[in-house]
Amino acid sequence: MKELIKPAKTRFATAFLTLARIHQQKNNLRKMFTSEEWTTSKWAKASKWAKEQQGKRVTQIMLMPSFWNTVVYALKVSGPLLCVLRLVDGEKKPPMGYIYEAMDRAKEAISNAFGGKEERYNNIFEIIDRRWDVQLHRPLHAAGYFLNPEYFYSNPNIEHDNEVMAGLYNCISKLVPNIDVQDKISQELSIYKQAENLFGLPMAIRQRATTALAWWAAYGSKTPNLQKFAIKIHSKKRNRLDQKRLNDLVFVKYNRALKRRYDMRDILDPISLKNIDESNEWLLGRIDREMDEDDEFVFDDDILTWGDVATASGVGESSQRTRATSTSRARATPRVTRSSSVLQLVDEEESEETDEEDVDGYKSNDEGQDYDLLGVDVEDDC
Repeated sequence: MKELIKPAKTRFATAFLTLARIHQQKNNLRKMFTSEEWTTSKWAKASKWAKEQQGKRVTQIMLMPSFWNTVVYALKVSGPLLCVLRLVDGEKKPPMGYIYEAMDRAKEAISNAFGGKEERYNNIFEIIDRRWDVQLHRPLHAAGYFLNPEYFYSNPNIEHDNEVMAGLYNCISKLVPNIDVQDKISQELSIYKQAENLFGLPMAIRQRATTALAWWAAYGSKTPNLQKFAIKIHSKKRNRLDQKRLNDLVFVKYNRALKRRYDMRDILDPISLKNIDESNEWLLGRIDREMDEDDEFVFDDDILTWGDVATASGVGESSQRTRATSTSRARATPRVTRSSSVLQLVDEEESEETDEEDVDGYKSNDEGQDYDLLGVDVEDDC
């Protein structure tokens, strides 16, 4: 028997794993809440579960097609981003030279998951870009990307990217205070760009896909100043002290929000639209209706669908879909929609001996490929 809630080694993966487990057990959950054992159990007679308001609300949510469509949407969006977070959060291998490429591949994976239809993921990309500009985009990342031979020599446009080049020279000016050394690094950059001297050896070309740190240590001796600078960049790891401070800030901010919500519990006007919590993910959008969950059959050999079950159970979605439903039926003013392609679990077996999350296991039928963001072995013990 599998638990729905599975704590992960990486703190940010627990929510994703729990949501993935819920989606994996979708049919079993819906059958449980419509079973005779649930509706006529002793807990129901005692008004503790099925007859209680919260129990009815959970049953309603489990039978809502929009709930499962939104679960699919959340998994398709968060899967690639979780890969990037695992890479950044790792401590055994410095990720500085891979973060730029990881973000590009994550956004490409999200785009492929929705069939390349920008209107379905534009709002997600806006959120990603805001976070990238404020929290993740640093000159160190740009310098690491430029000095990573695997990406630099396979993408000739890198040296024409203003953002990358500005980050590189900004990083040189900050990490190398000596002006003479800065000029030498600038001169040695041309050797690296043209793949001259040791950089052009067949062995060096074959090993460009190895770790950038090892590559510079092996073939950068003809450019000693640039080699020292590149090794300093690629040896950067996550700062534990900064991470602890960030955890403390998140703890304080989150608990302040909880206290504020608790203090306002008796003064909120249920009619006032000003009190709507805009951070509630269910208010941020809805899934496209082209592959609704209510079209799925309850039994393979019968025509009964989960939509029929929801209708018979009196499950209404007006609280979440009043305006969206009327709009989708009218079709006079099309709104931005989101795809809901069915996810499949590639690796169905789960070992009891490991707690590692299987982020890459979920793939979209739109493209038939999983989200292997980088060709590097990202450690899970973070």
